[in-house]
Amino acid sequence: MKEIGGYFELELNDFESVFHDSAVAVNSGRNALQYILRVNQEYDKTWVPYYTCDVILQPIKKINYKFEFYSLTENLIPDIKSFAANDLLIYVNYFGIMNHSLNFIKKKFKNVIIDNSQAFYSKPLRSIGSFYSPRKFFGLPDGGFAYTTDKNKIKFGQDNSLNRIDHLTKRLQDGAKSGYNKFKLNDAKLNSLPLKRMSMFTNRLMRNINFEEIRKRRNENFNFIHNQLKKINELSPIINNEKINAPMAYPFLKKSNDKLRLKLIKNKIFVATYWPNVLEWTKEDSWENYLTENLIPLPIDQRYNIDDIRTLLKYIR
Repeated sequence: MKEIGGYFELELNDFESVFHDSAVAVNSGRNALQYILRVNQEYDKTWVPYYTCDVILQPIKKINYKFEFYSLTENLIPDIKSFAANDLLIYVNYFGIMNHSLNFIKKKFKNVIIDNSQAFYSKPLRSIGSFYSPRKFFGLPDGGFAYTTDKNKIKFGQDNSLNRIDHLTKRLQDGAKSGYNKFKLNDAKLNSLPLKRMSMFTNRLMRNINFEEIRKRRNENFNFIHNQLKKINELSPIINNEKINAPMAYPFLKKSNDKLRLKLIKNKIFVATYWPNVLEWTKEDSWENYLTENLIPLPIDQRYNIDDIRTLLKYIR
């Protein structure tokens, strides 16, 4: 029986959608990948890009998949010479700007899983797996979505997120710097999460999100930055504005950007490095090494308007 009366709970809207309503909703992006791998355990080897976050190896190692690293071309396309018929490719939709290449990759490599962790709004391709990490786009403690051709092979319980919300409330109250240590602690907790269904709390938070308004704001911010920086951004040749769909960040690549990164952080514009582990995996003269050291993912998300973007651009100029 439904409870009636008593004290009020946290009051949230309910827009009746988590956007990826037909996906399997689990408790993290990496567990979404684990789910896909576990229901498709017929491959001999998994190809993983050098240029990616090291957490992608966690689900692969958990189920003892054999894997090998691959390099990228300057167009961020896999550079693999010997892809066997029973191999599996994991491809990252980098920064959310690679939608224009996904069908080509699907045709070329046959067995593919698309990592859409940086491309929440990218639609899944038919007949191949893809996974998403919504907390990279919204204020959420955890959560992940998995698309696969077989959704019913694995049964598992539901997670509880209430011990993973401190960094969200701390930032809301006191700002990013004060909550950063709690954010790192939460990341560490996700490393050891067993595969479970998305928690009721995370699911309800997602039903509170106006996805269409956020899509619009991200696209506006992305296009504004690109119009200002496209002449000096070394990745401009692969940025297809018509295929951009609310990406995670604006990837600004320019030699010696490491100095600009420090300048931005000093002025409270917090930009990440994608990804420090790559420097350990690759040679110093590699394309992946160059990307890691010189690419700055500029924030374009829904918290900012065009005036905020203009302020950011002043530091770059």
